[in-house]
Amino acid sequence: MSYRLALRVLSAGWVWLLATMLAGPAQAGPYFEDGYLGLTQPELRAKLGTPHAVRDRKAALRVFRYYTFEDWDDYYKKLISPEFGEDVYNYKRDGVNVRYSFRYLPDLNDPADYPMLFVYLAEVEFSPAVPIEQIPALVPEFRPPREPDTPAFRSNVWVLIFKGPPSPEARFIVRQRGKETYDWSLAFQLFALRGLPNFLTIKDRIDRVEISAQSVQFVQRRQRLTHEPILNPYSKEFALQLPPPPPPTKTIPVPKYAD
Repeated sequence: MSYRLALRVLSAGWVWLLATMLAGPAQAGPYFEDGYLGLTQPELRAKLGTPHAVRDRKAALRVFRYYTFEDWDDYYKKLISPEFGEDVYNYKRDGVNVRYSFRYLPDLNDPADYPMLFVYLAEVEFSPAVPIEQIPALVPEFRPPREPDTPAFRSNVWVLIFKGPPSPEARFIVRQRGKETYDWSLAFQLFALRGLPNFLTIKDRIDRVEISAQSVQFVQRRQRLTHEPILNPYSKEFALQLPPPPPPTKTIPVPKYAD
């Protein structure tokens, strides 16, 4: 190979590498009907307005520190890092305090000092806790499926409901290792801090909902022991289920004495 040809190949390689580094996600805007997942931080703020507050969490615990938006933007985001700040919006709906918070994922291909941030999880908290059946009225973005065979799972503290077809572009906001192996769909995960009963009903109370991209395949292959399949809680068939019969009572044996 001549010197000029080698230089041309090398230059082409650098151009390709630079283009790859500067490339953003495969698709702009939200990936699913919720309207949030996949938005950039400027797009989210243009949609909802200036955050009412910004919070960051201590390690993986649900312990938060709250800041005014001005304090975060002027000082704390440089001290802590912008990607660790969750934008918070507070609303009052039907007598219930509804708090939205949004977590961001940085674009690792962005060479800027502060890479572009993308919404990868939206969290909605209720105070006080609300029945499962009331959530669609309090969260307009939550339009649950009604088909009984919609993929749905439960544990003793949460209910997980999938909706809609998978989105190949949504892999961009997934943090799971080996994410290329699976398809990722819109998922609603309903959490109950005090736990859920064995016989679940739409009257049971939920403290928060997480909107994210999850994989039915991943659940069925890797999380079978923790995810129990159930009927879609928002289907008519679920509401018609009868509670299981009570366990048989055991009588206390009475001793027999000789006359």
